[in-house]
Amino acid sequence: MDTKVLYVTAVVIAAVSGGFYYFGGKGNKLQADSSKSMTYSAENINLTQTDEQGKLHIRAQVDRLEQDLQKQTSHLVNLKASTYQDGAVDATFFAKQANGMDDNQKVVLSDNVVATKLMREGQMEFRTEELTAFPKLREIETDKTVTVVSPQAEFVSQGLKANLNDGQYEFFNIRGKYEP
Repeated sequence: MDTKVLYVTAVVIAAVSGGFYYFGGKGNKLQADSSKSMTYSAENINLTQTDEQGKLHIRAQVDRLEQDLQKQTSHLVNLKASTYQDGAVDATFFAKQANGMDDNQKVVLSDNVVATKLMREGQMEFRTEELTAFPKLREIETDKTVTVVSPQAEFVSQGLKANLNDGQYEFFNIRGKYEP
């Protein structure tokens, strides 16, 4: 057998194998799989997010962010966030730690959490050690002790469920004072 025939056969096999590998997408799949397993981190983050109409929706500052794309989780340190409605600040949130799950569909704020809802009559402030927020639904909840301070009342509740869209609040085992 002639060496020329062997070389041509080897080149044809290499070309077919390489073409199959390249056009089969295995190279791209390997790159995508390796980037999904990466954990990203960043420091001193300032975030501004708008809604579908281009109106300001959220502003946030975070000292440190760690994000795992494969698990769709994030960990934030020193979160300070403001949500907006109709171009004005609607609520603010502060927590020393925050953990986001399911691509931040659910965010658990912890360690000296302060959530403030701004209203026409003043502001209502919630202080607790842990608060679960559902940003897209604009709902918050906790089963931990919550200190609530508003212009009309100051009390302690053993838990909270709140819908920030319609201002519906549910408190459990309340102890405090109310001044109409």
